[in-house]
Amino acid sequence: MSKHPHFPILIVDDQEAILHTFGFLLKSRGMNNVLTAQDSRKVLSVLRETPVSLVLLDLTMPHISGQQLLCDIRREYPDMPVIIVTGNVEIDTAVACMKDGAFDYLVKPVEDTKLVGVITRALQILELRRENTAIREHFFSGAVENPENFRSIITRSEKMKAVMMYVEVIAKTSMPVLISGETGTGKELFARAVHDCSGRSGEYVTVNVAGYDETMFSDSIFGHRKGAFTGADGTRRGLIEKASEGSLFLDEIGDISPQMQVKLLRLAEENEYYPLGSDTSKKSLARLIIATNQDLKAAVSSGSFRKDLYYRFYTHHIIIPPLRERPEDIPLLLEHFVGQAAAVFGKEVPVIPPELFRLLESCSFPGNVRELKALVFEAVSRNPEGGISLEIFRNLSGVRMPEEGIGSSHGLLSFPHELPSLKEAADQLVEEAMLRAGGNQSLAAKLIGISQQALSKRLQNLN
Repeated sequence: MSKHPHFPILIVDDQEAILHTFGFLLKSRGMNNVLTAQDSRKVLSVLRETPVSLVLLDLTMPHISGQQLLCDIRREYPDMPVIIVTGNVEIDTAVACMKDGAFDYLVKPVEDTKLVGVITRALQILELRRENTAIREHFFSGAVENPENFRSIITRSEKMKAVMMYVEVIAKTSMPVLISGETGTGKELFARAVHDCSGRSGEYVTVNVAGYDETMFSDSIFGHRKGAFTGADGTRRGLIEKASEGSLFLDEIGDISPQMQVKLLRLAEENEYYPLGSDTSKKSLARLIIATNQDLKAAVSSGSFRKDLYYRFYTHHIIIPPLRERPEDIPLLLEHFVGQAAAVFGKEVPVIPPELFRLLESCSFPGNVRELKALVFEAVSRNPEGGISLEIFRNLSGVRMPEEGIGSSHGLLSFPHELPSLKEAADQLVEEAMLRAGGNQSLAAKLIGISQQALSKRLQNLN
């Protein structure tokens, strides 16, 4: 999370020197949005006129005491953190203030690092509360606000829709994001969506760190100074600098070494890093997004992944459901990939055999969407007549498909002893096609070899 609050920090103290000292300290730490109030009688009117992130409040002041102001603020603004900073060392007073809802109680003189640390923690908690509220409101609205940011994700799944809505909510923050999911679920697509939804002005930079040693990791991410190692003939900026004001996506993060984890933790916590060969730290303005197909919680338990790094990224955790948990996406993905494959291989878009859906229903897809795409491309490319060979697809998928024919017990349609009328059979066929196409009329029409207009007319007659 950024240390820079969206709204001002209000400092309330009757001593002008304290207002000046605290204001200068916060601005020196990058918290430039500061308001001050020397008269306690004006505090509530300031809060009513100006949104404020948190309040630093003295206790001993003329007119209205700090303790009374604390109660008034908590009554009107129950979510606003109020940090007491006072010379009063009485334990009873401190206990009373904490019971009245103070976020913390600091005694003057307070160390700079301690004051800044408490403020930072309060801002983090405040942001999380606001995010939780926004998430609830957004989910209840039931819609993705900017679907163009998810244009690369082919889905009609309610599970995926929920993930998209969550992405829209967390993308506006500056906190790191963890994306987890099985191989081939589309983690890189959601990483891009996080960046697109964030409104960040900088670049979106990606790197797959699988197999990187410590030097390669540091050089790629942080860059190096001239002479840092043999062959370093000049200064090279790292990807984190290239992603300034944007997003850096680190894929396959689960296998990095403990030494690399330490460097990544510093970057995530302090927004600081050291280029190779440099003793001077540099500030990062990039948002970190990491992804893995591993169970990081299990890696923490086994000691191969740092607990503090895991929890630093766990705050915003996107979990992508596997394809087997959203079978309604298969018809859409199949049609999409068949069209893509036909374009790549210069063929006419083939009609998808209805039997193919039955075959795919029996697949567990351990490689998820990536596996389905590979199967479709291979099947289309290997058919010289421009169609889709079920035999090729069956061999590729490794799943045995039932034999077809009149005597098959696995035909497309099953009838009772008394055969239905031709109209009844046609109605069943239309219903089956709509079911297999996941409600997509265009795809359903292709499955049974009629125009979409004809299918629409039949559906009207059914209704």
